[in-house]
Amino acid sequence: MSEAWLTKARREFHASLLEGILTKSASGVPSNADKASKPSREIAEAIIDQLGHARTAPKLPGQTAGSDFESVCASFLSVCFEKMNHLRPGEFAVKKGGGISAYDQYAHLDELEAIARANREIATAIGSDYLIKPDIVVTRAPEADDAINARGPFVDASTARLSSLRIVNQPLEILHASISCKWTLRSDRAQNARSEGLNLVRNRKGRLPHIAVITGEPTPGRVASLALGTGDIDCVYHFALYELRHALVDQDRAETLELLDMMVQGKRLRDISDLPLDLVS
Repeated sequence: MSEAWLTKARREFHASLLEGILTKSASGVPSNADKASKPSREIAEAIIDQLGHARTAPKLPGQTAGSDFESVCASFLSVCFEKMNHLRPGEFAVKKGGGISAYDQYAHLDELEAIARANREIATAIGSDYLIKPDIVVTRAPEADDAINARGPFVDASTARLSSLRIVNQPLEILHASISCKWTLRSDRAQNARSEGLNLVRNRKGRLPHIAVITGEPTPGRVASLALGTGDIDCVYHFALYELRHALVDQDRAETLELLDMMVQGKRLRDISDLPLDLVS
C-alpha cells in the first residue's frame, strides 16, 4: 500500500524544521529544549533522533525562531487546504499575521478603536485587549451567487440577505481559524494564547472561528499548562506527538506519559497532522 499524502506532508513539515529551526548546539542541546532541564534535553533529543538529522548551529533568537516556526506551520496548512478542497469546498487562504478587524466577524472592532481614540475615558474603560493579531489565520472568501446557485437556484434577492457567506451581502473575508504558534512554552507569554482565545469568543459578531495552538515544546508538563482546561482554545497541536510519546515510553517516564495520555484522551492535545482535518470539520 502506498504511503498516504498527509504522512508525506508531515515528514516534509519536519524536514523544513530541521533545515534551521530545529537544530543542536555545539554541545548537543536541541534548540527547542531547556538546556537547564535534563528531561527537556533528553526528550527533545529523542524526538530529533526519530525525525532525522539536525544541523549543528547556534540557537536562533526567540523572535526569529518563532517567526520561522509560524512560516513553516503556515506553509504546511496551506498545502493541506489545497489538497482537501473536496472535503471543504470554498476559497480558503492561509496567511501569517494581521489584525482580526479585517474579517467579517470582527470588523466592528475598527469602529470601537476609533471611538476609543477619540475619548480617553472610553479607552481606559475598554482597554485594547480586543486588538488581536493571530500568528496564522485561515480565511474564507464570501461566495458569489453564481457559485451558490451552481447546482440550481438556491438563493435570490428575496432571501438570505444577511448571511456573511454571500458576497452581495458583505465583501469581507470570514475568519475561519485563528492559530497561535509557540515554538516553546517557557515564558508567561505562552499563556497569551488563552487570553487571545477568550477575546475571540467575546468580541465576535457571528460564527466563532477555530482557535488552535501549535507548539514544539518537548516537555508534557509545560504543554499541559496550556492544553488543560476548556473554553479558550479548541485544542493544542504538538509538532511531533507520536515521536514525543515514543520518547517517553523509551525513557520509561511513566508519570509524564500518564499526563500526556490524559491530555490526548481528554481531547486537549493532538498531533500536527490532525490539525488540517480538524480545520475542515
